Amino acid sequence: MKTIEAGFAAHLARGETTLAHSWRIVRADGVVLGFTDHDVALVVEGTACVPAFGLEGGEVPGKLGAQVETGEVLGILDHAAINEDDILLGRYDGALVETWLVNWSDPSQRLLQRVDTVGEIVREDGVFRAELRSPQEALNTTRGRLYQGLCDAVVGDGRCGVNLSAPALAGSATVVAVEDPFRILVSGLGGFAEDWFAFGMASWGGGKRVGLKDAVLTHRRGAGGDLLGFGLRVAEWVTVGDTLTVTTGCDRRMATCGAKFGNVANFRGFPHVPGNDFIMRYPRDGEALDGRARVK
Repeated sequence: MKTIEAGFAAHLARGETTLAHSWRIVRADGVVLGFTDHDVALVVEGTACVPAFGLEGGEVPGKLGAQVETGEVLGILDHAAINEDDILLGRYDGALVETWLVNWSDPSQRLLQRVDTVGEIVREDGVFRAELRSPQEALNTTRGRLYQGLCDAVVGDGRCGVNLSAPALAGSATVVAVEDPFRILVSGLGGFAEDWFAFGMASWGGGKRVGLKDAVLTHRRGAGGDLLGFGLRVAEWVTVGDTLTVTTGCDRRMATCGAKFGNVANFRGFPHVPGNDFIMRYPRDGEALDGRARVK
């Protein structure tokens, strides 16, 4: 149950009110934007909520139980506020959206109505439509460990323990050429073996992708440098001269954990789990069927 400040409650009880809606958008990269449906800017929680190029809220149906409540907001794509490149680059994915009811004659009187996360965003004819998902969406997140042969840790995280800032595990590169939407040619990684950065991560230090991270799938050595392949389209926002830092990756096999990182003690998989073909196996000459563990 929401608690309404006494002064604001008295204002709501009046026959005439001066109310407006305001939205604070908090992106994962720390950028905070504010919008309002009022005709002048309002300061909410230290954020200036501007009327120009703002948002228009829709209805949010209430649901019983733990069902996810969804609503939407509409807005105009504009470089000064929300532009299409930022949406396509994923800068708004998972952003928090606070919906406030504000007394525009006294913005200190306000009520936080909802806190949602941005889901699917649709763009058409210069307008975007963003889906808002209630906090119950977090209940759909898979948690816990998976019983599988591969490691379920992320290389470099607290469970893995590998220090990716070590010189042998990270390199600085510069874009030399754009091969296709998924592959770029870079310089600066000549001191590392081919495939060293496969399944790694690229952190962009310049250009339109600055501040973003992208998963590297392949690392090949070419005549003009090193060819990095990505799982998502990156080339549309990459130009020659852009810089990035690449950290090494892991295919999550126990053999790689030992040979590449010497980190078998922190391996988070179950290498002895039977494979999918286990039920089809039968005894063969020369096999050691004495119950010993077999790790491939």
